[in-house]
Amino acid sequence: MGKRKPRAIDLFCGCGGLTLGLKQAGFKVIGAVDNHPLAITTYRRNHSNVQIWQTDIAELTVADVRRCLKLRKRQLELLAGCPPCQGFSRMRTLNGLKRMRDDRNWLIDEFLRFVRGLLPEAVMMENVPRLKQYHRFSVFCRELRRLGYRVTFEVRNAADYGVPQRRRRLILLAGRRHEIRFPSPLDKRSTVFEAIGRLPAAGSSGDTLHDFPEHRTEKVINLIRRIPKDGGSRTDLPRRDQLRCHKLCDGFKDVYGRMAWNDVAPTITTGCFNPSKGRFVHPDENRAITMREAALLQGFPRKYEFPEARSKSAIAMLIGNALPPPFIREHAVAIKDWLRENS
Repeated sequence: MGKRKPRAIDLFCGCGGLTLGLKQAGFKVIGAVDNHPLAITTYRRNHSNVQIWQTDIAELTVADVRRCLKLRKRQLELLAGCPPCQGFSRMRTLNGLKRMRDDRNWLIDEFLRFVRGLLPEAVMMENVPRLKQYHRFSVFCRELRRLGYRVTFEVRNAADYGVPQRRRRLILLAGRRHEIRFPSPLDKRSTVFEAIGRLPAAGSSGDTLHDFPEHRTEKVINLIRRIPKDGGSRTDLPRRDQLRCHKLCDGFKDVYGRMAWNDVAPTITTGCFNPSKGRFVHPDENRAITMREAALLQGFPRKYEFPEARSKSAIAMLIGNALPPPFIREHAVAIKDWLRENS
């Protein structure tokens, strides 16, 4: 490679979390693919120097990508991506009781098609832990080995790699001819306070993502007010003060819980704007976290741009589905070191 930056392509790029992590590790991202209009709008705002295909990946040929990027087989250093994982998620499958029948589950085959057509030096795929129980994942790994890759995969917690959030994810690393070693966890975890504790007041900051208003019933607002600050839970309240639905169902104990300043956040999901979806209440203030706070807890920098949208749910979908950049960065650095050692 010499002094040239190693090149990467980001499949299923979403709003750009994986691309940002790759860039932070020293990769040059030359191509990205996704079919979600708002995700692509966000991606373009932050990564205008990348060739983007806004299309269903099944309709994009590898030959067209290679022609556009002037690539031949075995010239690309890294192919990375996260096939949409909703079909594998634990919530969607009712804790494993529901069979995984979702059209998006087949997108792992499209990832494999691009590996075959590009034969990159390295492959990185990120997904939910349940993916490893899916038979097509076994097929994916077997085919990579048949193509000459040494394949390893582990379930890692993003909180161990600079993300102020608990998030267990499956990471697959595959290197041509040689195994890629996984990076060691960092010595110190980032906290909620370090991520969002010094932000200006929400609602009048001048940042649209931080000022997006929320609308709650008076009953819910009063419930939130009574939850103890800095890590409190609805289960701390007297039973008479809890919502009837919570008395009837004792599960999902994080619902209407507050984050704790000196801990990592819970997993930031697409429902992170709604206290009824998890522990998404601000540690001190009587509100859910803002979309800027959610983005920061995912590891995005404060300057990362998100477009204006009609609803919080649209932005939360982008943020909750994103790959935390610091998590990707640490694994991408390991790949970059491997490329240097084996060039």
